[in-house]
Amino acid sequence: MLSYLLLTLAVIVILLLVLIARQPDQFRVERSAFMAAPAEAVFVQVNDFHNWPQWSPWARRDPAMRVDYQGADAGVGAVYRWSGNKAVGEGSATIIESRASERVRILLDFLKPFKASNEALFSFAEELGGTRVSWSMSGHKNFMAKAAHLLMDMDKLIGGDFEQGLEQLRQVVEKA
Repeated sequence: MLSYLLLTLAVIVILLLVLIARQPDQFRVERSAFMAAPAEAVFVQVNDFHNWPQWSPWARRDPAMRVDYQGADAGVGAVYRWSGNKAVGEGSATIIESRASERVRILLDFLKPFKASNEALFSFAEELGGTRVSWSMSGHKNFMAKAAHLLMDMDKLIGGDFEQGLEQLRQVVEKA
C-alpha cells in the first residue's frame, strides 16, 4: 500500500515538473489608452522619472517610499531607484532607449519582494485628437518563475496597475 502511495506521489511530482517546464519562457503584459494630448506632452511625463510621482500607481501605494534619482536628468541614462513597503518593494528603473514622442524603453531590476529583470516599453502613436499610449512589460521566466506563474497570472497581477497608471497619466497630460 505504501509503495503505491509513493509511486502515485512520484508520478504526480513528475507530471508537475513537466507541466512547469513546458510553460512559456517569456511573459508580456500590455495595456493602452487614448489621451487627448499630443505625443510630446505624454512623452515628457514618461521620459523624466521626476514626473512619475504625479501618475505612477505605485507612488500612491506608499507615499513614504524612498526614491533616488541618478544619472541623466531625463532620457537615456536616467535612473530611478525606489525602496518602499511590501506593496512596492525595492528596485531600480533605467531608461535604455528614448525616441522623442515615439517610445521610452526601460530596464527594470526588482530586488524585493523577488529578484527579476524585466523590460518596460512606453510607445506613443499620434491619433486624431490625441495620442494612443501603450505600456508593456516583458521578461524571461526561469524554472522557479514558471512554477510561480502557475499560481499567479502576471496579466492580472500588474495589468490593473498599468490601467490605473495610464488613467492617472491621462489626467495629468489632459489637465496641462
